[in-house]
Amino acid sequence: MRVLILGGTGEAAALAARVATIPGIEAIASLAGRTREPSMPLGNVRIGGFGGVSGLVTYLRQMQIDILIDATHPFANQISFNAAAAAHEVGIPRLMLIRPPWEKIEGDRWMEVDSNTTAAAVLENQAKRVFLTVGRQELAVFAHLKDIWFLMRMIDPPGEDALVPPGVILCDRGPFALDNEKEILIQHNIDTIVSKNSGGDATYAKIIAARELGVQVVMVNRPAIPAGEKVPDIDSVVAWLREKLPS
Repeated sequence: MRVLILGGTGEAAALAARVATIPGIEAIASLAGRTREPSMPLGNVRIGGFGGVSGLVTYLRQMQIDILIDATHPFANQISFNAAAAAHEVGIPRLMLIRPPWEKIEGDRWMEVDSNTTAAAVLENQAKRVFLTVGRQELAVFAHLKDIWFLMRMIDPPGEDALVPPGVILCDRGPFALDNEKEILIQHNIDTIVSKNSGGDATYAKIIAARELGVQVVMVNRPAIPAGEKVPDIDSVVAWLREKLPS
């Protein structure tokens, strides 16, 4: 049984390693290629886009894929909709691995918004020094905020021609430790964090640090995802796959 895992997350890499140990399953992990030095999963890996729904359909048929696992980032919803359409057209099962979102708890100062554009509008009136952690592809949305200083953390630097708000770029990759996150907030006198609600443990330390230091968080809620079967963790994916194996 041949399984295609659409990846780009730590869970996807760990899942590919787990699936590779299951007798009777051949796994191919696919990465979009947007990160310069991605964490490479074990086993068979392809890098690059498919070219929309039609390109993915062609790949699924050419490679004789039996099952599609969507383990992409919670905010990479376009590939998830493409995966849903392609799997439906080819007629193969599809499962989404979606890590649970972070939940607001006592002590959190969250302002929840539905887009980076709304987050930028919120900052305009009430922030002076912002820790921006939404990735390099979203910087332009905040570039017009000339009266705010930004500490912008991302894995890879933006392109030379990218629109970037005023401030400092910090290139780093999680997981991040709580002490490190608190030091950043204190050292740079941060009054607001802008974060996507990515869920997971790798970057949650900044949310804990904000809670402990009383820093406001502008939390960007997740976009809509396609309908379909979904599970919250790797163990559930493995159990689901084992049920699909021929007896």
